[in-house]
Formats: sequence, C-alpha cells, structure tokens
Amino acid sequence: MESQETAKRPIEPNGAVAAQDAEPATKRVKLDDAPVPQVQEEPSQPQPQPQAQPQTEDEKPTEQRQDDRDKRRGIAPIKKEYLVVPPSQVAKTAEVVDDDAAEGRTAPDAEAATGKDGKKKRPKGQNKEREFGIFADAQRLCNSVAWTPEFSPRHCKHGERCNALHDIRKYLKEGRRPDLNVFGGKCPVWETHGKCSSGWRCLFVESHMKEIEHEDGRKELVLTEDLTKIKPEAASLVPPEEESMDARAGVYNVVAPAVKLALSRKKIQHEKSDQYLKWMAKDSELARIHYHKQKDDDDVAKDYAAQYVEPPLKPSEKRRIYFGRETPVLAPLTTQGNLPFRRLCVELGAEITYSEMALGLPLLQGQKADWTLMRAHESEITPPRYTPTGIVDPAYDNSKDLKFGVQITAHAPWIAIKSAETLARYLPHLRVIDLNCGCPIDMVYKSGAGSALLDAPSKLERMIRGMNTVSGDVPVTAKIRMGVRDNHQTAQKLVERLALGAPDIRAVSGAPGCAAVTLHGRTRQQRYTKAADWSYIAECAALVKSFNEKADSLQDTIREADERSLPNGGRMYFVGNGDCYSHVDYFNHVDNAKVDSVMVGRGAIIKPWIFEEISAGQYLDKSATERLAYVEKFAKYGMEAWGSDELGLNYTRRFLLEFLSFFHRYVPIGLLEYLPPAMNDRPPAYKGRNELETLLASKNYLDWIKISEMFLGPAPPNFKFQPKHKSNAYENIEAEG
Repeated sequence: MESQETAKRPIEPNGAVAAQDAEPATKRVKLDDAPVPQVQEEPSQPQPQPQAQPQTEDEKPTEQRQDDRDKRRGIAPIKKEYLVVPPSQVAKTAEVVDDDAAEGRTAPDAEAATGKDGKKKRPKGQNKEREFGIFADAQRLCNSVAWTPEFSPRHCKHGERCNALHDIRKYLKEGRRPDLNVFGGKCPVWETHGKCSSGWRCLFVESHMKEIEHEDGRKELVLTEDLTKIKPEAASLVPPEEESMDARAGVYNVVAPAVKLALSRKKIQHEKSDQYLKWMAKDSELARIHYHKQKDDDDVAKDYAAQYVEPPLKPSEKRRIYFGRETPVLAPLTTQGNLPFRRLCVELGAEITYSEMALGLPLLQGQKADWTLMRAHESEITPPRYTPTGIVDPAYDNSKDLKFGVQITAHAPWIAIKSAETLARYLPHLRVIDLNCGCPIDMVYKSGAGSALLDAPSKLERMIRGMNTVSGDVPVTAKIRMGVRDNHQTAQKLVERLALGAPDIRAVSGAPGCAAVTLHGRTRQQRYTKAADWSYIAECAALVKSFNEKADSLQDTIREADERSLPNGGRMYFVGNGDCYSHVDYFNHVDNAKVDSVMVGRGAIIKPWIFEEISAGQYLDKSATERLAYVEKFAKYGMEAWGSDELGLNYTRRFLLEFLSFFHRYVPIGLLEYLPPAMNDRPPAYKGRNELETLLASKNYLDWIKISEMFLGPAPPNFKFQPKHKSNAYENIEAEG
C-alpha cells in the first residue's frame, strides 16, 4: 500500500490544485495567458495553400478550446496527462449513471418472480427483486449456546426437536468457515468495545476465546472480555437469545421485540390518534361542505368558523430546533443512508442526519426491517454545532437538541398520524419526524405517498396537523419537491400552506405546525435529468421569510392561540437540497438563495468529506490512502452495527458495495483542469496518480468486490451484487472465492 499522503492540498491562485509530491509537477497554463495565433497579411498574389491538418487540443486557439469544453459539458475536465484516451475521445468513454434508481426502495430479497408458465419473469422498472445470494454458516449454531461458556448453555426452547448444533467445538470445526485473517485476525468489534455481540459465530472468534482447565481436568471453551473497554451502558451487550441482532454497543432507539410483536397483533393502542382522527373526519366533512358552496372565500371562512369545533387535544410544546449556516444536513438516503454511513459522515462533520425513509404502514405492523431503520449511533444523539449569527428562538436549548431525525412516508392521514404517535412513544432519541413528500419512485408515488402528496395539499396539511398533535415534544417537518410535473410547479403554494395553513380557514385553525420544510429543486418528472433549480429554491426561501413575518400577525387572529403549539416560536425553517458537491456550492446557496441550511445527498455518498470541506472552507485533495481508510472505517462500523458473523459481515459487504457504486465516481481535484468540480460531470477513462487511486476509480464491480475483500475477507461463492442504480443494466454478479 502507498505511503500516507497529505490530506489537504494547497490551491493555486488560478484555481488549479497543486500536484502531489509523489507525482511530477504539472504546469497549468491559464487560458488567458495562452499565446494568440499571429494573423499573417494576405500575399499580393495567390499562392498555393497547404492542406489543412486537424488541430490538436493544444494547437487550437484559446476561444476554440473553451468552446469545445462547453460542448463537452457534463464531462469532467481531466488533465490530459491522466487521460487514457485522446482528448477528442473523452465523450465516448464518460460514464452515464442512472441516479433516479438510487432513490428507490429496494424490494425484499427474494427469488425472482415466476409467471404462470413457471418461467422467470423479467423484472420491470428499477430495483425489482435484487438478489444478493444466500450467506449463512454451513451448520447453524443454536441461540442457546451462541453466547455462553461451553458447559453453561441456556435452555433450548425447541428441546429435542432443535435441528441446530449445540456442540461448540463441532461448530467451530465443521459448521462455519475458518477465521478471517483481515485486521490481523483480531475482531474489530471486540477491539473497540471489549466484547463481541456475535459470540461464537464471530469470524474472528479465536481472538476473543480461550480454553480453561477445571480442577477435574475438563477443558472448557469460554469467550473473553476486556473490562477496560466496556462502557457501563454496554455491560449487557451479550444479547439474550431472542434479541441476538438488537443489542449493539453505541446503538440507540432499539425497540424491543415484544413491542414489535404487539404491533403486529394490533395490541398497541393509539389513544391520541384515535381521538384526533375521529374529530378530523367530522372536520374534513364540514370543510368539504363549505368549500363547495357557491360563495367567495370570506363567506366560506365565516360559515366554517361558525360551526368549527376545537380538536379534542392540542399539540404538546415542541422541543426547539435550529438550522443554520454551520449545520450542513445529510439527506435521508435509501439504502446508502444506513447507520455505518451516517456515523462516518458525522465523524467528518455532518451536523444533522436522517434515517432511511421508512414506510408508515409496516411500522404500524411491527415489521422488523422498517424498525431497524430507526436506530441511531451514539454520535448522532449529540447536539449539533451551534454558532448562530442571525435571529434564533430564545427558547432554543442546544444541549437538548440532537442530530438524528427519522423520515417516514404514508399515503393516508391515519397512517402518518398513528406512525408519528408510535415513533414518539418508543424512540427516545428523535430530533424530528420528517414526512417524505418528494419520493418519485413509482411504487411509492402510485400508492398515493411520496411526491403524490404534492398534488394533494389538503391531505398533506391534515397529515402534518395530525402528526404535530400526537407527536409529543418531537417537532414535525416535511421534505418536498418543486412539483410533480415540469410545467406545473406547486411548491410555492405548498410552502405557504405548510407555514400558515389553508388560505380560507387559517384564521380559524391556525398554522399546521410544520417546524421546517426542505425543498429539493427538481420535479418528480424531471428526476435527475437536469440540474437542481436553485433560483426557484431562492424564490421559495424569500416567501418563507415573508410567511414567518405574516405568522406573527396571524397569531393575533387565531382563536385561543397557544404559543406552545407553535414550532420554534412561530418560525418555520427552510432548507434547500440539490446538487451540492463542495463548500463553494454550500455557501453559495446559503448566501445567495438565503436558505437556512443545505441538505447534501448524492454529493455525500461520492465524497463523504464534503462536510469536512464545509467546516474548513476549502477543497481537500484526499489521497488514495485516506479514501481507502474511509472504506476500512465503513467496514468496521458495519460489523459493529450488523455483526462480525457470516450474516452480519456480508450485510456489511452488500452495503459497502452500494457505497462504492457511488464512491468510485469521485475524481480527485488534483486531476482536474479547473474548479469547482460538478457532481453531474462524468469522468472519461483516466488513470490516477498511483495504482490505488486508479483502483478506487474503477467502474468494474469486480474491483469493488476486490476492495471489499481487503477488509471483509473472501466473498462467499454464491454472493451476488447488483448496483442499485443499474439493477437492470448489470448482469448478476457472482463473487469468486
């Protein structure tokens, strides 16, 4: 492996990045300083002219070179000494990636669907039935002995009917593959926390086991612990048999299996939601009747006000939150936004994080997969940075704030409202509950959730009002898009509605209680085919500012207005989202679009240290060694989150490969002709400054698997992987060894 290189590279005055010491210095000629071709006087008599030869890139006039570069917009400007093809061929080798699919929610792992004739049906659309193979031990070890000393097993509830192994020695010899030799054969989980939650199943178990001899001569295998590394809250890390995946050191918001079982059997009561939904049904009918009367808005409002009945309960006082210039936000990212990745981003400077989007109905049904998304790492339950320069709610207490929020989506108000009550009840570490109103994926949209809510403003407002009423002290926020269709942008009206309420009844019912809105500067129809529209985001930001001012005067007209029900003392924060790829982009949007903060999505997966750049206020030319160290950290964090056994290790491998399918797209800024880099620019075929940098830039999935094997050992023979954003374009990938 190459030697450690400097993390920060100086930026030359002309915007170029200084070359690394290990590489020959590359002189960059500014376009303005390029020699101007001499214009010869035309001879008095015609002379034969030599046949024109094709000009090379360097021989072309400055203006023409700039024009050619403009024609290749969308192509990363790699310095020619790193190109593996002539400059004229770069467009043909540039990668084209479908980022739309990356937003999609993956279908559960399953065998490919079959038709009536028994033949496999071809998947339609994106991310249908992605398979990852089956990775498990050759022989299963019973939970009754998985974490205990050899001679002290727990009672096996299956008794003689149990078909799993109870002999630890036989399991270690025949039931699983040999210990891995990565990380020097030492278990990363044990090395960090002093004990391993995978017990005897750990693929590094030889590093934390020993054989002791008793007085009677019997030799017993036992698991070891390092008490100096065990934190008090992790004292019970070794899980009981029914909670083998739920007890992890440093992981919070873990819901007990008994709660999920009760939800699945509909034994959990939602008293607040039931009361509110009963009232909401009557109020919605009242509003519908008056809305359809042939009267002007003032008359409708008067009729509605005359018959309006207060809801049976009011929102609780909300915890104040804060978004500012110093709080860059990590977007909720399906699949990629998992706990290990968020932990890495927080370590690099992300101040606000969100869970992956969970579906409301599966949460209410107690489904384990969606509840697992609600878990947070201990680094996410610490307060965000707070150095305010503008107006801040005096009631805001940074010590009570935290980084982690959850995002859900729902197609019906009752699902959203009951989900909010359930989350607030069982998750003690929540910053906000965010309602996704922007997911463009067909599965979500066609159900009436996600971006479908953009065309159903009344339903969306009822959801936010209800969620805010039953969520206790947890604020409610929303993430939206510009609209569903390119020619029908609705975000401005929607933002007004979320800030103040429906125009005809806001004087009666007041504001819905939305604490913050995040606007992605694209429509559902547009997806990622065009750049985010930050001019539109700026227009909405100006409106939000005026709405916050209007909200102050509106409070005086609301019947029995209760300040406790007003989020952030009546102020709604506004966050912009779309194509942020550097500190230059970030501060440009904060300063010019006047948003409170910026949410970073794809840019963080490609370049997780973007948050470090924002904090430092400069570009950081990360060496290949440093970038590989982030991959190593992800692998370690994955094993801490999912386990160091066969199952957990290959869960980590799967999500690491999802990460690498974006991470490889980063082009080191030292290889670029000019700055700033653009996220949507695709690099032509190029070589790095060393072999490791070239490997990290590989588009070949087999190279990604090779990188994963550096830290996770050989992939199982039947392991498969399909990049999420090319699930129908790639062939099934089977790892060898």
